[in-house]
Amino acid sequence: MKPRSLLFTLYGEYVQYYGGEAWVGSLIQFMKRFGISESSVRGAILRMVQKDLMQVRKIGNKSYYSFTAEGKRQIDDGVERVYSIRRSEWDGMWRILTYSFPESKRELRNEVRKELTWTGFGAISNSTWVSPNPLESRVLELMERYQLQDYITLFSSSEVLSHANEDIVNKGWDLQQISKEYEQFIEKYQKIFDELSEKAFQNTLTDEECFIERTKIVHEYRKFLFQDPGFPNELLPANWTGTAARELFWNIHQLISIPAVRFFESLYEPAPDSQVEPARHKAVNPFDKIQV
Repeated sequence: MKPRSLLFTLYGEYVQYYGGEAWVGSLIQFMKRFGISESSVRGAILRMVQKDLMQVRKIGNKSYYSFTAEGKRQIDDGVERVYSIRRSEWDGMWRILTYSFPESKRELRNEVRKELTWTGFGAISNSTWVSPNPLESRVLELMERYQLQDYITLFSSSEVLSHANEDIVNKGWDLQQISKEYEQFIEKYQKIFDELSEKAFQNTLTDEECFIERTKIVHEYRKFLFQDPGFPNELLPANWTGTAARELFWNIHQLISIPAVRFFESLYEPAPDSQVEPARHKAVNPFDKIQV
């Protein structure tokens, strides 16, 4: 696990439900469970502060960290996509985005490409990206945030005259490869689920183990957000394994959520002036926020 990515996972899964702020000592203790040293934690936090993703508040000799508005936006976007229900029906519309950046804006162009991939768009040519999902508001927000009105044009169309829908999908995405990676995820975590279930039945499953496994599976499942465009069923291949992987993710998450939160609370130290009441071991469950 990379420290920066793990910080996003910890705040998205736990800290945001406790006011969104954590003492650096607590963060060090959490990340120690994943083999990350104190110096690596502090270095990652410093770099995120420098990039305006995190901010610090000093109280006495202690430092408390929270995410900035931009960092929080990225957390919220990731949590929403991990826990939302995938659309099963397609409205038949393609969202088509074209761009043209001058060479002086190369870094901005690369950042836009990353954002489009994260959002679920696929590139069918060097400067043409498409998606069958209703992402118009996302794109317009992206254009506003980066002031891209002079470089990007967004269309929508119900018909592609030159290619079948399957051809467009194959141009923009390698769904077979993504399906294979889902298979590897299932193979790995089915064994873990069976082991956790057996321990839970025997009452030998510890809170710390649940915290580690919940954090790991969310951390690993989030990687698919950069690959899986979240297509409606009509555009998915017959052998699609993403649905089974998602069900397995949900089953493990539900099994270990309460003890995982209990362990989190045992190490978490809020700021002394925090007005947020502790969850008292309530299952902090992002699935409760599911959106269709």
